[in-house]
Amino acid sequence: MKIFCGRASSSLAKRMCEHLKMPLGQARIETFPDTETLVKLEDDVRGRDCFVVLSTCSPVNENLMELLIFIDCLKRASARRVTAVIPYFGYARQDRKDEGRVPITAKLVANLITSARADRVLAIDLHAAQIQGFFDIQVDHLTASPVLVEYFLRKRNELSNLCLVSPDLGNVKVAESFAVALGGDLAIINKRRVSGSEVITDNIIGEVKGKSVLMVDDMISTGGTLCEAAELLMRRGAKEVIAAATHAVFAGKAGERLAASPISKIIVTDTIPDGPRLDPCRGKLEVLSVGELLGEAIDRIHKNLSISALFKKSSGTKR
Repeated sequence: MKIFCGRASSSLAKRMCEHLKMPLGQARIETFPDTETLVKLEDDVRGRDCFVVLSTCSPVNENLMELLIFIDCLKRASARRVTAVIPYFGYARQDRKDEGRVPITAKLVANLITSARADRVLAIDLHAAQIQGFFDIQVDHLTASPVLVEYFLRKRNELSNLCLVSPDLGNVKVAESFAVALGGDLAIINKRRVSGSEVITDNIIGEVKGKSVLMVDDMISTGGTLCEAAELLMRRGAKEVIAAATHAVFAGKAGERLAASPISKIIVTDTIPDGPRLDPCRGKLEVLSVGELLGEAIDRIHKNLSISALFKKSSGTKR
């Protein structure tokens, strides 16, 4: 087995290799003056089971192209099997035609990865679980919920009168499972999308007065929906609001928006690398690593063991 990584996911890949007690595969990645990308392997991969780790986060198109080139490089170097490990799958929100004359870009990206001759894909918390069906190759869909649940179980004594709140109807299953795992109540926020950038949250199904509220979602993008939901929860009498998400996208002014919000703590994972975008809300932020989770999954794939066994006690994925 050999594990390689793209430039955007080097820290996460190193944590995976530390868990597996093996060295990270060596490759040279260069960007030419005309912005073309070159990948050159420094290790022999002939007949090996290879994994390339790279989140297609911002800059999305550059990272996606780097991933495709890396897969092609490994296949041309006679790797026996190549698994694309994509902790954060960019373009996942473009998964359907919700109006006329728009693309389904998530399907296009799946086709590109398949055409690059990846044999398998490993991803964490896809925005919509049905994206697995966009691929014509095997997809292992992981969830970061074991990492988040373990963290909050350690902090459970600090969270009196806990209530899990689903920020939308699509996330109810996940919130309910967190409520069962952590021993809390459940509430749901009714959300209406007005446009691509504007969402209205105006009603709560359930009681949050006097409670420590935990909102769990797959990603924090602009932070607008999350901040608006937190303000609504505080107006309804919540004692405190904590937010947790797998993917810290933090697009635009998300950091500043979250720093100014009534949210007391924000828990995310390292599926997307750290960066200046997180600086404005560092005082509220805690980053957990999914390196051990991914390392264990890769080890199981390599040994042809069950992946689903990792998640028997998890909260499942977003539907």
